[in-house]
Amino acid sequence: MAQRLHLVFGGELVDPSTTQFADVEKIDIVGIFPNYESAYAAWKSAAQRTVDDAHTRYFIAHLHRLRDEEMTPVDQA
Repeated sequence: MAQRLHLVFGGELVDPSTTQFADVEKIDIVGIFPNYESAYAAWKSAAQRTVDDAHTRYFIAHLHRLRDEEMTPVDQA
């Protein structure tokens, strides 16, 4: 069974209606988690810390969706 990794990250956005970061060098990498439940808990904690800042938003990226187990590394390049 494939591992389902999730990345939780966030930071200040240029505009709260977009997903463009104001400064990509200041993106907060919360961590990589082995399942959605633990990623969601980390996301919720980070989001609640910044609830008063409308320009700060956190996201969960499903890393397992970015890779294809059927393809070789050469095919993915």
